[in-house]
Amino acid sequence: MWSDRMRIIAGTHKGRALKAVPGKDTRPTTDKVKEAVFQMMGPFFDGGSCLDLFAGSGSLGIEALSRGMDRAVFVDRQNKAIHTIQENLEMLKISNLSEVYRTDANRAIQILSKKNMTFTLILLDPPYKKADYEKLIRSIIKSSLLKDGGMLYCEHDAADQMPLLNKELQIIKQANYGTIGITMYRKGENEHDKIGSLPRKL
Repeated sequence: MWSDRMRIIAGTHKGRALKAVPGKDTRPTTDKVKEAVFQMMGPFFDGGSCLDLFAGSGSLGIEALSRGMDRAVFVDRQNKAIHTIQENLEMLKISNLSEVYRTDANRAIQILSKKNMTFTLILLDPPYKKADYEKLIRSIIKSSLLKDGGMLYCEHDAADQMPLLNKELQIIKQANYGTIGITMYRKGENEHDKIGSLPRKL
């Protein structure tokens, strides 16, 4: 069973508990994986904007805000998830830094593109085995949602082979944590700046 509580790992709201989405339809990112992921990213941000595209409880996007992002957009198609995200944002008094959309990921990409919104960090943590990662990523690229130099984070089954999109995005980090795989892309990454792939298990 999933725990109904999670915590913020670091930053302004370090240690604060977050509510999880009730039931088993949503799979929260574990604190161990979340901490490792954000250490790879910086671990802190000097402003910028974040898109949490399969937000669930909003845990990843909220972590980004706690670590210095200026704004975050949260997207999920489940009513229970949207309610949980709004509760967490209100509890932390950061609703003014956020927008929340109840819709599916593909529709959200279209909406945000029409608004000419761009992001320095995009988080993809869809239901494993149910998402077409390449289609989603290509849609993000086509819609120009990711800023130059921005990062795209994907959480996936460790057995999955993630798409190589060298003309648009460079893989800067891949790692496995048990059955969980993570792949991190950067837009406009220079060859000599690439971070080596360091598969590992925790």
